[in-house]
Amino acid sequence: MAEQTPPYWLLISVLFSSQPLTPALAMTLHEAAYELYSRGEGSREVAGDLLSGRVTNLRKEMALGGIAGPAFEAEIETERGSGTVRFMLTRQGLEMMKAQPPATPARPKYLN
Repeated sequence: MAEQTPPYWLLISVLFSSQPLTPALAMTLHEAAYELYSRGEGSREVAGDLLSGRVTNLRKEMALGGIAGPAFEAEIETERGSGTVRFMLTRQGLEMMKAQPPATPARPKYLN
């Protein structure tokens, strides 16, 4: 059985959102932010069925009580309108993502 992704609330901590976030939307933001963090990039476009917009790596560390991690901001457009989300990737979530084995592409299935 394949390893499941940890729940979004372990991976991302939302500091501010002008739009209600669904679990799917939070995971989309997490995936974009994690790629930015891993590659050291500044920003990237996100698009999908749920949203379109841009996620920006603020290149700052933030702490809120016992939760700390790198900070990000997203300008998004959803079916409910446009909005801003400020969030951080949690240290616990970063450690969990590093511990997961890299995804291997599925082998093509041939008919012969």
